[in-house]
Amino acid sequence: MSEIVVLGSGSWGTALSCLFALSDASVLLWGRSNDEIGAIQKDRENRKFLPGVKLPENVRVSGELPARADLWVIAVPSAAFREVCERIPNEPCGVLIATKGLEEGTSRRMSEIVEHVRPNADYAVLSGPNLAIEVARGVPTASVAASPNAHLASQIQMMLTGRSFRVYTSRDVVGVELGGALKNVFAIGAGISDGLGFGDNTKGAFLARSLREMSILGCAMGAERTTFLGLSGVGDLFATAASRLSRNYRLGRYLAEGKPLAGALESVGQVAEGVPTCIAASHLADSVNVPIPLMSSILKVLKGEATPLSALAALMERPAGSEFESAT
Repeated sequence: MSEIVVLGSGSWGTALSCLFALSDASVLLWGRSNDEIGAIQKDRENRKFLPGVKLPENVRVSGELPARADLWVIAVPSAAFREVCERIPNEPCGVLIATKGLEEGTSRRMSEIVEHVRPNADYAVLSGPNLAIEVARGVPTASVAASPNAHLASQIQMMLTGRSFRVYTSRDVVGVELGGALKNVFAIGAGISDGLGFGDNTKGAFLARSLREMSILGCAMGAERTTFLGLSGVGDLFATAASRLSRNYRLGRYLAEGKPLAGALESVGQVAEGVPTCIAASHLADSVNVPIPLMSSILKVLKGEATPLSALAALMERPAGSEFESAT
């Protein structure tokens, strides 16, 4: 794979461009905003989303898409994923899904959208504890590439693995995708917990039950339980729920301060995938009759149907059961 096109010039797309450039591939970073693309071209730096990180020489920046590529990397918000995916030529190609979310309205995973609009493409999903600014600065971390095509997953593993970024492979696309998507919802809850001034006991209990809830819903959708104990499950959950770099965590803190959802999102200043994912996950859970008390409580707070404290009270007042036999 010598021609890589990264679709999405936000923080994660820019960081991935830098990673792929280390493999000596020719990398094109594409974005839809002419002003943003022009600024990145001029400065050789994404000062809006990834300040302080210079683009390698083999990363080109453009608002025009090429006719072909060996690998198309999609790193846009879930709301834009389908439209951007439709821009990829309808021919055999490789697609790396770097978007972590579910499609609002259909509750589809991103790989299901690829299968629907570009059935000739081979795809893989990349997920793990990968905060963009840390990845771009070379802070050591790891990720997992999941694909029905083991060869494609191995190719991505070889291209991205280096001194500060380690990639493992998996065939559990459903589990890796759901782990990467659902952790954003629970990161909102973790931010609420910290914003309310609760301690480590609260967060420890919340994250343990979050992981349980994530795995129950994931397994009902066909995922492997062990996937949620790995990088795209507990690894990503911990990173996103503990870091002030996380948009969803910051959103939770703003909600705990009493800001309505619109005001909290404005304060974050970037897309918080946990919001549409929470709505979509609720529909998924209903479709397979799986109780999701934590996500349901977070959804009530997002909709303004409960305050953070009243949602917590309702959770704590539920009947308690066996830790691993009870879904709640």
